[in-house]
Amino acid sequence: MTALDQLKQYTTVVSDTGDFQSIAQFKPQDATTNPSLILKAVQKAEYLPLLEKVVRESKGEALESIIDKLLITFGTEILKIIPGRVSTEVDARLSFNTEGSIKKGRHLIELYEAAGISRNRILIKLASTWEGIRAAEVLQREGIHCNMTLLFSLAQAVACAEAKAQLISPFVGRIYDWYKKTAGASWDEQKDGGANDPGVHSVRTIYAYYKKFGYPTEIMGASFRTVPQILELAGCDLLTISPDLLKKLAEESYTVERKLSPEQAKNDPVARIAVDEASFRFQLNEDPMATEKLAEGIRTFAADAIKLEHLILDLQKKAA
Repeated sequence: MTALDQLKQYTTVVSDTGDFQSIAQFKPQDATTNPSLILKAVQKAEYLPLLEKVVRESKGEALESIIDKLLITFGTEILKIIPGRVSTEVDARLSFNTEGSIKKGRHLIELYEAAGISRNRILIKLASTWEGIRAAEVLQREGIHCNMTLLFSLAQAVACAEAKAQLISPFVGRIYDWYKKTAGASWDEQKDGGANDPGVHSVRTIYAYYKKFGYPTEIMGASFRTVPQILELAGCDLLTISPDLLKKLAEESYTVERKLSPEQAKNDPVARIAVDEASFRFQLNEDPMATEKLAEGIRTFAADAIKLEHLILDLQKKAA
């Protein structure tokens, strides 16, 4: 049995890509996308015709409408391959706009439903800002399930759970990146990686908090850099993994042990924290890693959304 097959016994495996042709190979339950992954995919020769088709069929429509249709087209294609859910992301430029995020989330669901896809198979991805979390709270009440992304701290995780978000995506690799860069030459992968990896530690703390205090919000570790990071979180509700790392897991046959379980979590010493708006903002402010990575993530996703828009504008000019 491969390491990937063993991992699937403890954890729901999710493919983290816009390259839906690579998804079928590893048979994940769910799939996630984001603006950066969609941008990467449409720059490949095999996906360019899909983008061209959407642009051609959306002649005369606003750029925002074409982007939405492209996201739904990718999501729909992915859902033909996987048995579970696909995550579709709200424009990062709405990260501090609660009403805008709610409106966009509703619209994306309307487009999926018009394409014959049940809302139960869709997760609307929102940034884990205070405004994004408030948007999720409203959407969840309407039966629109939300995946809270760009999550780097316990304060964000607790606020998402109290808003009854369906799922959170703590970014293991980006946390690891920040601490490794900050440590510089003093970073020791053997000592600071593996079970001591700060990204792994963050997800373990969130997992313990949720299971100890009975929150049903699902935890999906994301943004992995190494196989050991994944193995240290075996037992997490879900793990979203890039095709490159899925391939490595599928090629190995070493024993994979369960590292996280609800039973263990109930005895964890983690204590409750307050997450009203003032305490949420203060706790985030006191965590330089979470503050910097959240801001950086929003900037990156927003920049890639703009690049995607420019790609569409170029195609429109060529077609004119």
